[in-house]
Amino acid sequence: MNVKRIILMAAATLTLTAAMAQESSSYIVKTKGALKADGTKEGVAAGENGESAEDREPDFVRDNFKFYSMCDWQEGMKFMVMPEKYDLMVNTFVDAASGKEVGSGSLRHKIMIYQGHRVGTNGRERVYFHCQDNDRDYYFEIPTQTFDDYCYTIKGVPTLAYLGDVDIARTKLMGATVFTKVNTYYIDSSTSADAIEEITIPKNSECKVVAIGAGTRSFPVKIICALPNGKEFFQYVATSRTNCGMREDEFIMDKVKNTFDGSFQLKDQKTVKAGKYGSYIGKNVYTKYQTKMLNASGQKVTIKRLSNFVIKSIAGTDNNYVNLTLRSIRTGDTYTKLVTFVNDNVAGDIDGYKEDYFNYLFGIGSVNPGNISKSHWAAIQKGQALVGMSKNEVKLAKGDADKTFEGDNGRVDWVWNDGTIVKFGKNGKAFKVEKH
Repeated sequence: MNVKRIILMAAATLTLTAAMAQESSSYIVKTKGALKADGTKEGVAAGENGESAEDREPDFVRDNFKFYSMCDWQEGMKFMVMPEKYDLMVNTFVDAASGKEVGSGSLRHKIMIYQGHRVGTNGRERVYFHCQDNDRDYYFEIPTQTFDDYCYTIKGVPTLAYLGDVDIARTKLMGATVFTKVNTYYIDSSTSADAIEEITIPKNSECKVVAIGAGTRSFPVKIICALPNGKEFFQYVATSRTNCGMREDEFIMDKVKNTFDGSFQLKDQKTVKAGKYGSYIGKNVYTKYQTKMLNASGQKVTIKRLSNFVIKSIAGTDNNYVNLTLRSIRTGDTYTKLVTFVNDNVAGDIDGYKEDYFNYLFGIGSVNPGNISKSHWAAIQKGQALVGMSKNEVKLAKGDADKTFEGDNGRVDWVWNDGTIVKFGKNGKAFKVEKH
């Protein structure tokens, strides 16, 4: 192996390691203005009752955070090592390569990716993880039982906070306005032994969620809120309770504040839950047709067809309409659009009514132009077919043809009810476009 190749490989490794370290650090968030030991200020860190899903009342936690018992864990699930004091006295993990126990302190804040379970050389079952930060494999050895017996208990794997809940909370809650429901919360401070200090925040105080990161194993989601005056505080909460090591009934009394509903009330429940339409929040959608939306300034602007968005929120109204808040994937700009999921008003083809129907206007997913030329893509967004377009490009522009006629030598004609005829040669390219 020559020197140049070694240098390139080393550089690639450093780049990957830095990227993984950056992801891990993004889960560690702190309140702004927390006191350091010397009294200076720290900066801001990186931000069953038989009812059907449609009939039951919306519930933010239940509708968005799925509980995974250890039996249901899937390979690729992410956790972060968040040891507490007693975890530092017992080694949870074993290095799979060396067979040596590893102290939890040395793995603190490292991301562990679940890799399944299997029987070890000593005949005992092991739960395996790949550490994203140092590219090493570790396992947790089940003390006495088989995996099938152990996975049904609440014990789980010590020290691990489930990052899936953190990721979902970031998607659903960042920037949301909430009200406090208890009097005591926390701030980060290295002046105390636990690095946090309890503070008093009056009940029903309005604040904005400004950062979400990893909390503790029992309460994996750390939610930081800012009051209108800029003062920040946080709460550790359990959402799905995946691997939290606590039973649901343990939250009923003194731990109730460590649930989301126990500490916070969303200002507009409809915005986040949106009833039976809450499942659409966070989905990628694209416009099937050109339409009008309101931009962040409240101005009505034209949005081209095949524009890609993420649904940020859905706010209900007093009728069948809901107000979508969408973020453009290309520009990051935010728009709103009033639509209905009920198709009572789309029996006709009257412009201005049909496009209000969500399933008419939007498609689920994203449209990628790929290798399509700029001129072809511009025409596609206008719904126009051009000579030289491939069948896929014409389909993007016009949709499925209403009629198809096959000729000799691989020729085919596509016909639409609007009078458009596109003729394709045997090479699959349009050689003639007619409009009657």
